[in-house]
Amino acid sequence: MNAKLIYVVGPSGAGKDSLLNWLRAQLPAQLPVAWARRTINRACAADGEMHDSVSTAQFNRLLDAQAFAMHWAANEHLYGIRHTELGPLTQQQWVFVNGSRAHLPQAAQLYPELTVLHITADIEVLRQRLLGRGRESHEAIENRLHRTLALRVPSGCQLIEIHNHDSLASSGQQLLQALRALQDWPTGE
Repeated sequence: MNAKLIYVVGPSGAGKDSLLNWLRAQLPAQLPVAWARRTINRACAADGEMHDSVSTAQFNRLLDAQAFAMHWAANEHLYGIRHTELGPLTQQQWVFVNGSRAHLPQAAQLYPELTVLHITADIEVLRQRLLGRGRESHEAIENRLHRTLALRVPSGCQLIEIHNHDSLASSGQQLLQALRALQDWPTGE
């Protein structure tokens, strides 16, 4: 079995965290799959992704110490994936990274055979979800929606695209089928 990196991207409001949490609950515990924890310079929210929360100064110290295998800035925050979070790749495990579309070309240079998991939804669905969060003004939400561009997948990378606008279980089943179709995806047997 060859280990692979699954690089997850998609617009805010597409339900990436929800879909990944659903998937994590469905996969057998013994499956050789790991979930890279991000380091972000923002506090953890009760209903959001669990990440390593650091100050901007702490993030920059980690960056200076070359602690990150990947890092990027988006939506006024700094994001990093520490080298240790990608360690399972050397142990023949698959690793999911919740990444950034803007950083995808750099990630593909580091891991040329990565699989891009693009989770998206229709613009109106995204708008309603973002409004429902109550975190941003209408203007900020509209600006986010205007930045939702077509995804360009680097050559050599596989693409899985999930339109997460139906039920979570329906989208999750589509994702499970797509993962099982990947070459070398573990069966759990």
